Amino acid sequence: MSKRWSLALASVMITLSVAACGSPGQPGAPAADGGTGGATGGSGAAYKVGLVYSKSGPLASYGAQYRQGLTAGIDYATKGTGAVAGHTIQITEQDDAGDPAKAVASATDLIGQGNTIIAGSTSSGVALQVAPLAKDNKVLFISGPAAADAVTGANRYTFRSGRQTYQDVATAGSILGDVKGKKVTVLAQDSAFGKANVAAVTAVLGAKGATVSSVEVPAAATDLTPFATKVKGAAPDLLFVAWAGANATAMWTTLGQQGVFDSTKVVTGLDIKATHPLFGEVATKINFLSHFFEGAADNAAYQALDAGLKKQGATVDLFTNDGFVAGQMIVHALEAGGGDVEKMVTSLEGWKFDGPKGSLEIRAEDHALLQPMFTATLKDGANVVPQLVDTLGADVVAPPVTPFK
Repeated sequence: MSKRWSLALASVMITLSVAACGSPGQPGAPAADGGTGGATGGSGAAYKVGLVYSKSGPLASYGAQYRQGLTAGIDYATKGTGAVAGHTIQITEQDDAGDPAKAVASATDLIGQGNTIIAGSTSSGVALQVAPLAKDNKVLFISGPAAADAVTGANRYTFRSGRQTYQDVATAGSILGDVKGKKVTVLAQDSAFGKANVAAVTAVLGAKGATVSSVEVPAAATDLTPFATKVKGAAPDLLFVAWAGANATAMWTTLGQQGVFDSTKVVTGLDIKATHPLFGEVATKINFLSHFFEGAADNAAYQALDAGLKKQGATVDLFTNDGFVAGQMIVHALEAGGGDVEKMVTSLEGWKFDGPKGSLEIRAEDHALLQPMFTATLKDGANVVPQLVDTLGADVVAPPVTPFK
C-alpha cells in the first residue's frame, strides 16, 4: 500500500472502518470466492486486478478511504457496469498492514495468480519496494496515497494516483512568500515518508535561499519532549511538520507544551477530516497545504465521487481522491490495452483527464501526476471545517522531471 499525505497527520485515536467496500457483484468489489474465481457482469474472461493496501495497521484509515474511492472510481469510469468491453474487473485484495515485506510477498502472489495490474500502496516504504517488482515482472503498478518523490520515475511500469511530496512542499512555498535568508526546520519521522519531506523542503525552499535543517524522530519514540525542545532551540522562522503515523496527537500536544507555536510559524499538511479537531486553539494559527478535502473542488468527477461514497455510507475525504483516480486509470488502461501490459502503460503516458480535484495529466517522461493543489485554513468552532484559501494550478507545483531508472 502506499500511504500518506505528505505532511499528513494521523492518529490512532481515529479508527475508520476498513472493511472492503462494496459486496460481491457490485462494481469494483472483490470476487465472491475471495478473488480466485470468476466474476459476473461480463461476457469474457475477467480482467484481474490485484489490490495490495493497508486494510489493517497504523494506516488502515487511509487504506479504507482509498478502497472506498476505488470502488466509486471504477463505477464512474465503467458507467456503472464494473466491466470493460464485456470483461468484468475482478479485484483480489491482500492486506500489507503497512509492512513492505508483506506487500512484496502479496504482490508476488497476485502476479503469480495472473493479475496484470497491481494497485494500492498506502505507505511510501511499500510503494518503493513494489515498484521494482513491477518492472521485473512487467506488470502495471499504480501506487496510491504514497507520497515519496522516488515513486515518480521509478520505472516505466510504475504510476501514481495521488500527489507527491514535492507538490506538497511547493504548495507550502506559496504560503511562505519570500523565504530567502529565513531558517526553516522540518519536523518529521525517521522514515521514507519523513526523509522524502526533508529532501523536498531542502530542494524547494533551500533553492529559494532558505537555510533548512531537520529534526527527525524515530518511529518507536514515545517521549517527544526532547525533539520539541530541539525545535524550539533552533528558533526557526518556519516549522514545517511532516507527520504520518500513530502518535500525531502526542506530537502536537508536546509542541504546544514547549511553546513552539508562540515563537515560530507552523505549516503542515491537512490530513483526514477526523484529525481536524485535534489542533484545538492552535488550528486557526496554522497554514495548511492540502492535497484534497471535502469541498475543495466541484466537477463531474467530484460529484460522482461524492455520490459513490454516499452509497457506501462514507464521505469525501483526503485519500478517497487517490482511490477514485486509480479506478479511472485502471479502466482507461484496460480499455486501451486489455491484457497487454505494454499497451496499458503506453495508454496512460501523457493521458489528460478530469479527476475529483480537477484537470490531471500523467507526464509521459516520468509518470508524475500533474495536478492542482490547495491551501486552506480551519474554521474555528466546535465543528472544525476546512476552508479553501487558494487553488494552485498543476504547473505551479509541478515537480522536475525524474528520468526512469
